[in-house]
Amino acid sequence: MSIPPPASLQPLSADRTRWFTEEVHAHESQLKAYLRSSFPAVRDVEDVVQESYLRIWKAKMTRPIASAKAYLFQVARHLAIDAVRETKATPVDCLRDLSTVTVIEDRPTAADALCYQEKVSLVAAALTQLPARCRESFILRKFKQVPQRDIAAELGISERTVESQVTRGMKLIEAYLRKHGVNGFSRDEK
Repeated sequence: MSIPPPASLQPLSADRTRWFTEEVHAHESQLKAYLRSSFPAVRDVEDVVQESYLRIWKAKMTRPIASAKAYLFQVARHLAIDAVRETKATPVDCLRDLSTVTVIEDRPTAADALCYQEKVSLVAAALTQLPARCRESFILRKFKQVPQRDIAAELGISERTVESQVTRGMKLIEAYLRKHGVNGFSRDEK
C-alpha cells in the first residue's frame, strides 16, 4: 500500500481546476473594482487579489466552501483592511533614490546666524555713534514702536522734529553700515 503525496504535491484534479476557474477566478474584475472603490488607500490591488486566490485555494483543500464568491470577497476585504492598517502604521514611503529628496530646514545655518550677529553688532555700534537726541528718538520709534506723538511729548519736541531725528538716524546708521561693508538688512532681518 503506497502513501499518497500531500495535497500540495498532488496533481491538480480537473474538478478543482474547474471549480477555481468557474467559482473564483470568474469574479476577478468585480473583485478588483470592489477593492479599488472600497479601499482606495490599497496601493497594489493585484497583490490583494493574488493573495486572496491563494488563501481560498488553501481553504478549499481543507474544507468545503459553500459560496466561493462570498468567501473570496471576505478574504480580500480582510487583506485590504490589513494593507490599509499597515500603510497607516508606517506612513513613510520607501524611496529608491534618496538624492531626489530635498530637505528643507526653516532655521538659518550657522554661517547665516553668525553673519546676522555681526550685523546686529554693527547696528549697535552705529547707534552709539548717533547724537544723543537722535539716538533716543530712533530707539523709541524703531525699536520700541512708540508712536511719534508720544515721543514728541516725552522729549518735549515737535512731531516733525521726531520724524526728522528718526530719518537722520536711519541715514547715519546706513552710512555706518556701508562704511563697514554691510549693504543693509533684508526685510526679514529688520
